[in-house]
Amino acid sequence: MQQDGIAERRHNLGPIPFEADAPFLKIVGELPRELNGTLYRNGPNPQFDSPGAHWFVGDGMLHAFHLENGRASYRNRWVRTPKWLAEHDAGRALFGGFGRKLPDAPANLTDGGVANTNVIFHAGKLLALEEAHLPTEIEPGTLATRGYHNYQGRVAGSFTAHPKVDPITGELVFFGYNAAGPLTPALSYGSIDPSGKATRFERFEAPYASMVHDFIVTANHVLFPILPITGSMERAMSGRPPYAWEPDKGAYVGVMKRSGTAKDIVWFRAEACYVFHVMNAWEEENRIIADVMQFEEAPLFPHPDGRPTDPEKSRARHCRWTFDLSGNTDRFQQTYLDDLTGEFPRIDDRRAGLKSRHGWYACANPKLPMFGALSGIVHVDGNGRRLGHYLLPTGDTISEPVFVERSQDAPEGDGWLLAVVWRARENRSDLAVFNASDIEVGPVALVQLGHRVPDGFHGNWVGAA
Repeated sequence: MQQDGIAERRHNLGPIPFEADAPFLKIVGELPRELNGTLYRNGPNPQFDSPGAHWFVGDGMLHAFHLENGRASYRNRWVRTPKWLAEHDAGRALFGGFGRKLPDAPANLTDGGVANTNVIFHAGKLLALEEAHLPTEIEPGTLATRGYHNYQGRVAGSFTAHPKVDPITGELVFFGYNAAGPLTPALSYGSIDPSGKATRFERFEAPYASMVHDFIVTANHVLFPILPITGSMERAMSGRPPYAWEPDKGAYVGVMKRSGTAKDIVWFRAEACYVFHVMNAWEEENRIIADVMQFEEAPLFPHPDGRPTDPEKSRARHCRWTFDLSGNTDRFQQTYLDDLTGEFPRIDDRRAGLKSRHGWYACANPKLPMFGALSGIVHVDGNGRRLGHYLLPTGDTISEPVFVERSQDAPEGDGWLLAVVWRARENRSDLAVFNASDIEVGPVALVQLGHRVPDGFHGNWVGAA
């Protein structure tokens, strides 16, 4: 395939085989002087090829862009999980997909964690996250791995890659699926106070075993989406897909008061769909409104018999879910707000769980596969109406856009968007800095790397102390 000088290499998913430090990076344009801190990004970067491995289970690699007084530096490091260390010592892969050990792996090796999905800062700790294991503590700056963080032994098992921080209280709210073991329908739920103390941890049963990547938190409620990418130990043991698309199971969302318990959960139903990521949610009188990126059919996972899902339906679009808490119905409404394909939604996190007037997400070229073509950014208002739309040059791709406020007391949406961009023709990456309220003019600054940052998952900005 040849187009405009771009060779057949049309994606940026493969790993890079090195760790690097770049203390002085070239900057095109001018970095805003108020941007002082570090953008941490996480994503899969397998140390070794492995048979049957899924993109979701590559070893985590952290990429840190440090910005200070108009200058920029970069560092990347693998997260040194027990799996990474064992494979590094062995010089080969010991695990396949979703924690499956290879037949010749040592019998005493049980931990297949990869810490590859997100990286957050809470209660003074930098934590690399993935949804099957506890958080892994990372040393800020050096990116050295400190090991699992279990909150003084009060949290155990799986821990979401998408915890939510309440902007009013500073509390971190989290959940975990497969909480009773691999491919089980149990979920856990808990909270961490602003000092880093676990204040709650409990488990409950969901309607069926599901891959629950994200969840929904408002000021007074927490919602658990159980959507039909189903988990099955029977399938896994027989060599079939451990996770598969089973739309006949339907969609469930459990609604619980944050002041209540799992016994109080009310389950709402809807037509089958899948959602990896939530933009935001809030309460309006006796309703909950949640904006999500919804797929008609799940991408990246087959039917139980191995058949692929329909690529035309395996595209996410900005969708609004509405829950009526008055008890009149157990159905929730699904209303698409745009036909544009997109993923990785973000907001000004100071409005998390509260009604928001600004959101952004990475948008895709509809002519290319969903996860190989995120090639622009969309800015929307609180009703999903487009306020701005920026597209990259043909072939280039973009990561999740991360919002950074201009100052703590700046109005909502006043700040910048930071996103890592892959330049296909040069096979390297830039950190692009946009004015968040005027993305259509393009980046105000580009921090240029000499190598590429593989397409990854999530990241967050940590301001200078």
